[in-house]
Amino acid sequence: MSHVVRYRSGDGPVRIGVLADGQVRPVADVESLGALLALPLDEVRRQVEGAAAGAPVAVADVRLLPPVDGLTEVWASGVTYSRSMDARVEESQVQDVYSRVYDAERPELFLKSVAWRVVTDGDPIAVRPDCAVTVPEPELAVVVTAGAEVFGYVVSDDVSSRDIEGENPLYLPQAKVYAGSCALASGIRPAWEVPDPMALGITCTVTRGGATVFEGTTSTAQMRRSLPELVTYLVAAQDFPEGAILSTGTGIVPELDFTLAAGDVVTITVDEVGSLANPVVTIDVAREFARR
Repeated sequence: MSHVVRYRSGDGPVRIGVLADGQVRPVADVESLGALLALPLDEVRRQVEGAAAGAPVAVADVRLLPPVDGLTEVWASGVTYSRSMDARVEESQVQDVYSRVYDAERPELFLKSVAWRVVTDGDPIAVRPDCAVTVPEPELAVVVTAGAEVFGYVVSDDVSSRDIEGENPLYLPQAKVYAGSCALASGIRPAWEVPDPMALGITCTVTRGGATVFEGTTSTAQMRRSLPELVTYLVAAQDFPEGAILSTGTGIVPELDFTLAAGDVVTITVDEVGSLANPVVTIDVAREFARR
């Protein structure tokens, strides 16, 4: 299994590489992931596969960074699984909004994060101090080029404040966009290495004090919408000159009596794609981390 990564060796420059078998090999002549995604897909694939000829460095000797930079944005989809619809109806004071969008022709899409706000494996995710119910939302994210071609897939956690969104759908940006609310695994799995993205198992585990306090599973086979459909709506009326990452919604939603708490660890795995693990912290800690 190989992954495209952003990484840094010591105090050196950030580079783009391919991680496989515990070693990272640089992608030649590419200064950023955004620059790579600006290329046509056939050229992107040529560059990625050409990294096999590069000099390797052990992954233990580098720092892996969030797989997004430059002008690349992270967007997200809502209510793409029946479980997500059921949960939103349960929590919301405006229930028909969610049942209607689940069956509607147009999906729910929203801007989740700009590149510099994204965290990755081992980095903190956060709970807002002004909300009572915060949950992880384990998702498969699609990485698309500037030409809207699917380049790869990455594990995503669309951390959400359920009670804020439930109070009023217009509060969705506050429920979804804050320090420590968007986590992506460090590696992007190339699309040509994933046999069927609509048949991937997804698991999420939350541990607290070493004990499991939540565990859930789903599969992308249960999605209401196809990945090409979501990408088509994403690019329908705007350009992404350095590509985009689109998180495709969750089918794992805890019951309303569960909330994340500082000290928890959230671990998400998507078959054939990878895994993502993040400690949960307070918003002050997450904001300080973002300033580094």
